[in-house]
Amino acid sequence: MQTKNERLKEQVVRMSGVNPLKCMRCGKCSATCPAYDEMEYHPHQFVYMVERGEIEPLLKSKSLYQCLSCFACVERCPRNVEPAKLVEAIRLVAIRQKGMNHMTADDIPALLDDDMPQQAIVSALRKYAK
Repeated sequence: MQTKNERLKEQVVRMSGVNPLKCMRCGKCSATCPAYDEMEYHPHQFVYMVERGEIEPLLKSKSLYQCLSCFACVERCPRNVEPAKLVEAIRLVAIRQKGMNHMTADDIPALLDDDMPQQAIVSALRKYAK
């Protein structure tokens, strides 16, 4: 029987498509991160913590929302680990765990606004739909 941490790790790895075992902990991702000084956990630490199944502290961390999603860490990684994808997957897990905040396709028409980009609508549906 899987523990909660094992299930969360499996979910994050599946959603991100990233293999954290490829990381050699060189720190290039963190050295490149423009939000480094604002983050409690840095990109290389996200990868390591996912590898170890330590998802709960990441879910509660403000670092999760300090990531700029600029993909600088992805560009610098010599092993193509893509830490930003792990951060985004953990964000999605955090959003989905918050309870009854899921959207359905039927909810979208009431939220439409002429000034809202279509990408924002599709992004919200993907993030909040189960």
